[in-house]
Amino acid sequence: MIRKALVGAIALAFGAAAQAQEKYEVKVAEFVGAQHFMTKWIMQWSEKLEKASNGRLVFKHFPNAQMAATPAHYDLARTGQAEISWFLHGGTPGRFPLTEIVNLPYMVGSAEIGTKVLNDAELRAKYLDAEHRGVKVLMLFTHQPGNVHTTKKPIRTQADMKGMRIRFASPTVRDFIAGLGATPVGVQPTEILEQLQKGGIDGAFIDYGGAGVAFKMGGTVKFTTEMYSYVTSFGLAANPDWYGKLPGDLRKLIDDSLKGVEKEVGEGWDALDSIGKKLLVDGGAQPIRLTKEEDARFRKIGAEVTEAKLKELQGKGMPASEVHKLMRSLSDKHEKDSKNFWKQ
Repeated sequence: MIRKALVGAIALAFGAAAQAQEKYEVKVAEFVGAQHFMTKWIMQWSEKLEKASNGRLVFKHFPNAQMAATPAHYDLARTGQAEISWFLHGGTPGRFPLTEIVNLPYMVGSAEIGTKVLNDAELRAKYLDAEHRGVKVLMLFTHQPGNVHTTKKPIRTQADMKGMRIRFASPTVRDFIAGLGATPVGVQPTEILEQLQKGGIDGAFIDYGGAGVAFKMGGTVKFTTEMYSYVTSFGLAANPDWYGKLPGDLRKLIDDSLKGVEKEVGEGWDALDSIGKKLLVDGGAQPIRLTKEEDARFRKIGAEVTEAKLKELQGKGMPASEVHKLMRSLSDKHEKDSKNFWKQ
């Protein structure tokens, strides 16, 4: 009896030791190149996890859309082709309607505010996580507020938008562009530069970091109207089957590694603004600030677009007004202790 118990104990010990040494490969899909802040952040985050797990978690990165085009990144995590994926909500228009409310005009004044808003526990639990079907959401975040960049014609007034073909970043930005009198054109991030150079579009709504750093538009963009009018939202998601099969200590390690990082991630995105701006200006771009009167006109149109979008979503049975109200209150709350581009 004692001998059987001893044999069982030894087997359990060997089993535990084997599990402790077992390695878990983590393929990470990133649709932007390795030079971008967020790709670097994810790589540094994974290095910390590798070290903290004593090498049991082994990460392999696929930046610059190596695994699939941008719109497919969410499904890479959902289907398990990638264990973790960084994805763009606007890459699949209409799939995340409540989350994309944060992309409505003039909702948040910085990536720090936007990231704090999207990771609010109540907002996530009541509304946002549910529409991220088939994945485990690790973190949601936004870039710094975006502007409109053009190649030939400067935009100084709302009237200047008329007749221009402008790339939109999400369905909400598409509606904003149309409200301003321009023609919205859908172009994936990796194709914007080529379309600007070929004349397929006259300009693009994108943040300074994206324009200058990620997609290297310096020399092509000639004018940037600094509206800081919208943010684009993203997510970092894990395949739930893979995550569920990890030992409990590794799941806890991953969860704990993402607690309280909203400020760090948001500040990193916001810091790209000045870096990207310099790269565009060095390439010959001219920054333009709207007058108070024109800023008020743009904001009025933004408010009309917001009202119409909320009405549309409510008509489809979605709690859009409740989500908007909560996001608005969270934005106002975090504005007090976060960077805000509207006040610079």
